[in-house]
Amino acid sequence: MNAATAGSRRQIAHAFLRDIRSPEWGLAGQGLRFAISGTVVALVYVTVTTVLHDLFDVRFQLALALGFLVGVSLHFTLQRLFVWRHHEKFALRARHQAARYLGVCGLQYGITALSTSQLPRLLGLPVEVVYLLTLIAVTGSNFIVFRGRVFHAQAPATPGEFSQQGPPALSKPNE
Repeated sequence: MNAATAGSRRQIAHAFLRDIRSPEWGLAGQGLRFAISGTVVALVYVTVTTVLHDLFDVRFQLALALGFLVGVSLHFTLQRLFVWRHHEKFALRARHQAARYLGVCGLQYGITALSTSQLPRLLGLPVEVVYLLTLIAVTGSNFIVFRGRVFHAQAPATPGEFSQQGPPALSKPNE
């Protein structure tokens, strides 16, 4: 492959990533961006966990915790800046998003830690297999919760309802 072809492919990839960030893609765009960011985060999460466990002989539960922390940091950033783009402002401030996000992460971590500590022995499966199956199981529910309860857009004010900026300014009647 020559330099011109490589440069052209990079330009196409860059243009594609810029285009799919558009809120005009709607739910399909959110799903695609969620899948892209999830794939990147999953690769980082699995790699950190597995490398620590297999290459550095770190106990799996500790490797899982460290991989999870790295993954969570990257994931929140990608969710906020890449996945959940819309024309409206976010309904929640970043700190409130972070609090809800961490609640979901805590639940996900608890499910993952419990399943990897109990299911390998009960099912006779390697811990890595249980880990990957658990990871897949929580992904769909995360999309729904993140879309509707964490990174959702601010609803437009309806007539008679105040927005977060307060009541509309009263105008003087025409004289």
